[in-house]
Amino acid sequence: MKNIAFVLIIILTTISCKESSKENQLKENTISKQEIAASLKSIEVDIEGMTCEIGCARLIQSKLSKVEGVTYTNVDFESKKGVFTYDSNKLSPNDIVENISKIAGGDLYSVSKTKELDEIIIETIENKDVIE
Repeated sequence: MKNIAFVLIIILTTISCKESSKENQLKENTISKQEIAASLKSIEVDIEGMTCEIGCARLIQSKLSKVEGVTYTNVDFESKKGVFTYDSNKLSPNDIVENISKIAGGDLYSVSKTKELDEIIIETIENKDVIE
C-alpha cells in the first residue's frame, strides 16, 4: 500500500511539472512574438556630393527607402537636403548617415549636418501628412 501511494505521488509530481513547463514555454513564445510599437522620428540632413537630381538624389532616396526601419524618404537636389522618417527602435540618426555614406562604395556622398525635426513626416497613398 505504501509502495502504491509512493508511486502515485511520483507520477502526479511528474505530470504536474510537465504541465507548468508547457505553460512557461507558451508564455515565452508569446512574449518573443510581440512586436514593440514603432517610435517614429524625422531628421533632416545636408548631403554633399550630389551632382544630379536623377542619378544622385533619386538614388539616395531609393536606397534609404529600402532600409528596414525607414518609413519616409525625400531627397531634394536643389537644396542638397534629405528628410527621413525612421523607427527609433530600429535605427538611430547615425545609422541614416552611415547608410547615405555607404552608397556608391562610400566615395560620393557625405552628410555635413543632421537636424532632428519636431514633426514626424509620413507618406500616405493620397498625400503626404505631417504629425506634430
